[in-house]
Amino acid sequence: MLRLSIAVLASLLACSSPSSAPQGPALPPVTPEFQRYWYAGQAELSRYQLTQSRYGALHPGEAVLVFVTEDFLPRQQVKFEGGKTPEKSLSVLKMNQLRRFATGLYDYSLNTSVFTPVAEPRTLKVVTTVQDWCGQTFSQLNLRGRQYHLESRSYFQQEADQEQDLPADALLEDELWTRLRLGPSSLPTGQIRLIPGTVASRLRHRPLRPEEATASLTPYAGREFQPSQPGAPLQAYTVRYATGNRTLTIVFETAFPRLIAGWEDSYDSQMQLGDQTMGSSEVLTTRAVRTRTLRSDYWQRHTPADSTLRRQLGVTGFGG
Repeated sequence: MLRLSIAVLASLLACSSPSSAPQGPALPPVTPEFQRYWYAGQAELSRYQLTQSRYGALHPGEAVLVFVTEDFLPRQQVKFEGGKTPEKSLSVLKMNQLRRFATGLYDYSLNTSVFTPVAEPRTLKVVTTVQDWCGQTFSQLNLRGRQYHLESRSYFQQEADQEQDLPADALLEDELWTRLRLGPSSLPTGQIRLIPGTVASRLRHRPLRPEEATASLTPYAGREFQPSQPGAPLQAYTVRYATGNRTLTIVFETAFPRLIAGWEDSYDSQMQLGDQTMGSSEVLTTRAVRTRTLRSDYWQRHTPADSTLRRQLGVTGFGG
């Protein structure tokens, strides 16, 4: 959230995450265009009309994507807020993905945060929380050497509290979003190994582990998603998992800054909780379609008068 000069940015990027971590596809170099957009002291906020698959049905809702650069401490894996510290900060592109939808009487609130260094090939941290009227769940992945350390907490008996290590030679599905914004050339294609997204895994009650998938990057030819400027070309990044009957497609603008026009996530809703099999074998598609984008230093816009920005963005709820 700070304006950085090229020299300061280079200094921040010189500090890397632990060198023993496996290297992912290389990210493109930082350009003046990138610096002007992402280091201007503003975040990018996009609102999406959401149709969310849950319990064998589709439910209307709303999603928001927040992208912003921050200074990050790579070993503590927290935002650097100043003061003395034995480690140097580096610059990350952070994504917050928020979803809200109702299932009949009660509602859900989902929040995922992804921290990807601007000039390093591996995402350092992912955090996801899910709240509904039954309870809460929490998942956190931290890159530690050659593994992602997973902590998970759940109110479900069969999941409860767990900790495990996952091999970091598989990419994270959750980091595809930040990689896309940093440069589509870093998106893997062909046969790949992915650790599925933390939200989809939670909603389907499937354990997180590396899975085989096929990925492709092609021009988008559909009509569900539209660019911010009429006629601007769109691309579609599609991941098809070998098992689990699931396909994820993220549609984005070809031109910088590569706004995300929306996404589709198709899968069945079957899940196993103890001895109970719940849900349906029918494949339904979660879809989020961008409706508006706003750039703002939102962390400073917290007075009642700033609620006008909520109306500009088009977000609902809380009287906004």
